[in-house]
Amino acid sequence: MKQQLLLISAILLLFSACAHEFNQVYKTDNIPYKYEYAKECFAKGKYTRAVTLLQELITLEKGTENAQESLYMLAMAEYGSKDYETAAQYFKKYCQAYPKGHYAETAQYYVGQSLFMSTPEPRLDQSRTVSAIADFQTFLDLYPDSHLKPAAQQRLFDLQDKLVEKELYSAQLYYDLGTYFGNCNSGENNYEACIITSQNALKDYPYSKLRENFALLLMKSKYELAQQSVEAKRLERFQDAEDECYGFINEYPDSKDRNLAEKYIAKCKEMTKTKSN
Repeated sequence: MKQQLLLISAILLLFSACAHEFNQVYKTDNIPYKYEYAKECFAKGKYTRAVTLLQELITLEKGTENAQESLYMLAMAEYGSKDYETAAQYFKKYCQAYPKGHYAETAQYYVGQSLFMSTPEPRLDQSRTVSAIADFQTFLDLYPDSHLKPAAQQRLFDLQDKLVEKELYSAQLYYDLGTYFGNCNSGENNYEACIITSQNALKDYPYSKLRENFALLLMKSKYELAQQSVEAKRLERFQDAEDECYGFINEYPDSKDRNLAEKYIAKCKEMTKTKSN
């Protein structure tokens, strides 16, 4: 117990001494010393202290040779602190202030990377995802031969996958709502909304790994839409649903949902035969 108390006391004394040292640096008018201390904090991963000093130094060092490094370190320190939105703002500020600067290429990459780290799960609003995609594309346009190009391209794929997942959640929600019209305007239909969402996703993301999921929802929605249609539209919609089922089987012959497609085809044929007689 005594040894533990001594250890705790030593830690507290060390912490107190470090805090006292930082306060002295923060209050000093010796800008070069403050700058070097901020660099040391950054190098040691003490990002909170580095941020505190660098926020002041980007103004104090303005017009000097240390100005751009101070701004870049501030952005990186915010990123290291996991304040990704603020980091993105500082990286953008660096790119605007120093488009040909020593850290311009890396800073431009980290604009997108910071936004990437702050993007929410697919169910939520994806405006940050769209912004991150635009920023990574800007990076690739500006630095097509960068050593960071493969990483940026992978991030683009990851972000696009997130947008696809968002669309899939939307399409699935429409399908699950089915004949519930409480969320629809007059004349609208949830199955039709699912069809439109799925068709747009298949068009916009032709190489997505979730393509089969959209195709399945499209097939199921067309069949359900035909089922609950008014008499005047049933024949045409069952024919459309049957065509969609054949298209699904042709594209995914080994799908685990092939039996469902074949079941729909049989029912569609039965309905179209009845309506034709």
